[in-house]
Amino acid sequence: MLNFPCHFQVLARHAGLHARRHATTNTSKSLRRATTTLFLAGTSAAVAAYFFLPDISRGAPTCDNIPLNPSHFTPVKLVSSTVASSGTKILTVTIPPELLPKGSDLFAPIWSVFIKDDDIQVERPYTPLDGVDEEGNMRFWIKRYQHGEVSRWLYSKQVGETIEIRGPLKTWSWKDDAWDEIILISGGTGITPFYQLLRTVFSENSSFQGRITLLHSSRIPSELPPRDVLDPLLKLAQHNPGKFRLKLFVDSFGESNGQSSTDLEIHQGRIGKDSICGALHSASRVPWWRSLFSRDSDVSDRKILFLVCGPQQMVEAIAGPYGRNYSQGPIGGMLRSLGYKSHQVWKL
Repeated sequence: MLNFPCHFQVLARHAGLHARRHATTNTSKSLRRATTTLFLAGTSAAVAAYFFLPDISRGAPTCDNIPLNPSHFTPVKLVSSTVASSGTKILTVTIPPELLPKGSDLFAPIWSVFIKDDDIQVERPYTPLDGVDEEGNMRFWIKRYQHGEVSRWLYSKQVGETIEIRGPLKTWSWKDDAWDEIILISGGTGITPFYQLLRTVFSENSSFQGRITLLHSSRIPSELPPRDVLDPLLKLAQHNPGKFRLKLFVDSFGESNGQSSTDLEIHQGRIGKDSICGALHSASRVPWWRSLFSRDSDVSDRKILFLVCGPQQMVEAIAGPYGRNYSQGPIGGMLRSLGYKSHQVWKL
């Protein structure tokens, strides 16, 4: 993904997310929440410093004979480039199998790699859709942005040409038993880390017993993710009806140019409080307006997690602005007004 609006920010805010367990007393609950908040704040600051302060990685060398690593760039070959929609492509690169680093935890979701524009020596992070397979293939959904140096350069690359990448770098750590319910909210190419996550969560090796809902928004139907991305998610929802739901939103239907969406259920309007509350399981669903008048339902004590990834304006409206150097910052927006706390929200 050139998911520059999302993933440049998300990698800079990388930190391991520690799930909070239910405490038996109010005191222990408060202590656990305070500990989690301090941990996330500390790790976010450390990671922000890693990505934004001067570092040896800014002039990382290129190595073609040692395994992929965040400390250097590895040349890989572009083996496929397919136009997905207006201004977006699906790109596939191949890494020689002998250059794949050992250790399955390195490729546990969610992770990304940096891709370098070797014309102007600028790098940006992208998240592979499916991770990496045994043959070393990585697939990206990228969008060409008018002012995105790397996205325009990457969009112009031809099959057979070489691209330099470094990584993998963890952007968020998944745990099967950490949450009972997870709400994923994405916009544009911000869906790519969630695609990677969902493909892993619903694999044969997963023991996840909770429920996940993905709310995705695009401007118009032709800018929705391509069918190569949507169809696998629709199948996951069909095969796991009690565990996964997908809801698509568009600002407006506009003109029906681009991909066919006649078989898709699409909701008109932006993702708001009603759609967020409607995504929650019935056992934990509370009308958003009720929190304005009642203290009976403390949503901050539930094992609910919100992951938000998309254009900055959207992230701010839903979860509040980022902090300094794109750290997590305080929770705000709709989720704050609904009563959720910082340990329940992660801005990618």
